[in-house]
Amino acid sequence: MCKRKVEMSFIEVRNLSYEYCRLDEDGGKIKHLAVDDVSMNIERGSFVAICGINGSGKSTLAKNLNGLLVPDSGEVLVDGISTKDDERIWDVRKRVAMVFQNPDNQIVSSIVEDDVAFGPENLGIEPAEIRRRVDDALNQVSMYKYRNKGAHMLSGGQKQRIAIAGAIAMKPECIVFDEPTAMLDPKGRKKILKIIKELNKEGITIILITHFMTEAACADRLIVMKDGKVFSDSTPAEFYSDRKLVTESGLEMPPVIELREILTERGIDIPGTVMDEDSLIDFIREYR
Repeated sequence: MCKRKVEMSFIEVRNLSYEYCRLDEDGGKIKHLAVDDVSMNIERGSFVAICGINGSGKSTLAKNLNGLLVPDSGEVLVDGISTKDDERIWDVRKRVAMVFQNPDNQIVSSIVEDDVAFGPENLGIEPAEIRRRVDDALNQVSMYKYRNKGAHMLSGGQKQRIAIAGAIAMKPECIVFDEPTAMLDPKGRKKILKIIKELNKEGITIILITHFMTEAACADRLIVMKDGKVFSDSTPAEFYSDRKLVTESGLEMPPVIELREILTERGIDIPGTVMDEDSLIDFIREYR
């Protein structure tokens, strides 16, 4: 198991456990421990990917990070504020926004700019400031020209960009993306990932829940969940360098890493920092 030492913390997860409960056919309770005694710190300004096979607990963990779910045991602190503190839950959500997998489940208004304004309006922001925030957020995701369009007229990728704009307009310090590209085609995924990278460069803490290992390779840190626990916590390069660890996690090696290894075996010395498609293309173009 790989572990990584973490220093300055924006989000602290302390012995978090979360259990789902449903009724069986006879009315008895069936319990499922989705997250099991997880502890981790998220550094301010970092880009963290959280991966794992279906049922590993990654999305349940994500929903605990801004108080959408509250731990059954343990604690989550956001900038020192406990998500269990009902009186300060909006202070938590001002700091940590979320973008989900299905954009149709996030859009609440029929007109694009009204949807982006929804969050700031609920925070009691002055109208003139809301106008500035909406325009800035739409420009940031290249959707300003669609501001007066009906949300139902947009493609899936465009709707997801509107959902991201809504998060940006709230001026959070951190955005948790819960599989934001899962329902998009490769072109749409690439656009969303580009926006995520740009937001991180601007200083926003990014937590990306994904099952696309090529997306995880773009992060500074990769946390792998398995059976509700942290299975590995390292850099993507460290994780992918251990094929046995990747196999044990139930995940697959990203195709770019596979290709890099094949080219290396054929005598092309490719640095281990080449982790994604763009960096591999850049390397090949410059290779002599």
